[in-house]
Amino acid sequence: MRLLELATIAGLELPEGSDDLEITGVASLQEARPGDVTFFGNPRYLAQLRSCKASAVLVPMEFTEEIAPVVLRVANPSAAFASIVAAFAPPEVVATPGVHPSAVVAASATLGEGVSVGPLAVIGEGAVIGADSVIGAGCLIGNEVRLGEGCHLHPGAIIRERCILGNRVILQPGAVIGSCGFGYEFKEGRHIKIPQTGIVEIGDDVEIGANTTIDRARFGRTVIGEGSKIDNLVQIAHNVQTGSHTIICSQVGIAGSTRVGSYVTLAGQVGLAGHLEIGDKAVIGAQSGLSKNVPAESMVIGAPAKPMKEWKQNNFYISQLGKLYERVKELERKLCGE
Repeated sequence: MRLLELATIAGLELPEGSDDLEITGVASLQEARPGDVTFFGNPRYLAQLRSCKASAVLVPMEFTEEIAPVVLRVANPSAAFASIVAAFAPPEVVATPGVHPSAVVAASATLGEGVSVGPLAVIGEGAVIGADSVIGAGCLIGNEVRLGEGCHLHPGAIIRERCILGNRVILQPGAVIGSCGFGYEFKEGRHIKIPQTGIVEIGDDVEIGANTTIDRARFGRTVIGEGSKIDNLVQIAHNVQTGSHTIICSQVGIAGSTRVGSYVTLAGQVGLAGHLEIGDKAVIGAQSGLSKNVPAESMVIGAPAKPMKEWKQNNFYISQLGKLYERVKELERKLCGE
């Protein structure tokens, strides 16, 4: 398509004379070839930009360097590029409303208008599925589950009994909602299972990644706030509560009854002990281990986690230990007259 068409899609202003430039695809800075459009949003990739062979590149408004591709200035290059990528994406596969002959749907279940139920899916007694939801192949929806409108369960997702999901929730393959919380009492030399009688409640517009598990509450609710985005391979324990629009990256583990605020970021492989309070807009760096509460709008990292500034300073000091050791040994030699 012509660059002018893409400019209309992404809300771009074009340099004079570039309207008819032919664009045939999208690519990264490093892989782009003539006909491609790409984007530049991080200064660390400036060297790649300078050698980039793309026909056009999206750059921040303040970018001033002269480069070979046509420069398209925009406030958010990554977001604008996403809209262009969508224009080149293959047509979305649209699920056909109806129930596949191999699916098992309980007689007491209620399916809204336009619901699609895929092969070998199972929907339990008293479950309610909102309009225009898609239940993929092999999904299991337990008894008395309530699923909002416009949800999409990808193949193999599981929602166990009585859990509640809002509208437009997405579960990627293998996600498990409402598994039993990990609770035992040690009695007479044995671990005795504590009944987990609560539910999981998930707000509107939440996406949950592949093979992520969210445990039901021991009693009451495990809660995931609206707009939250959870990556693959995350474990959220019983009675955890997260606020709205929180980001939880891959391999995070949150122990029971911890409360995570709104607009929080938990980077990859973060571990949170139980019964903690993580304030709104806090950022927890990758591979951090938390055993204490974190105030709102804090940035912490490390194990045990420390304020970002303190962690960087300590890392610098550690990096100087080798030099300090040699200086001390040299002083000892001089003092001892060697």
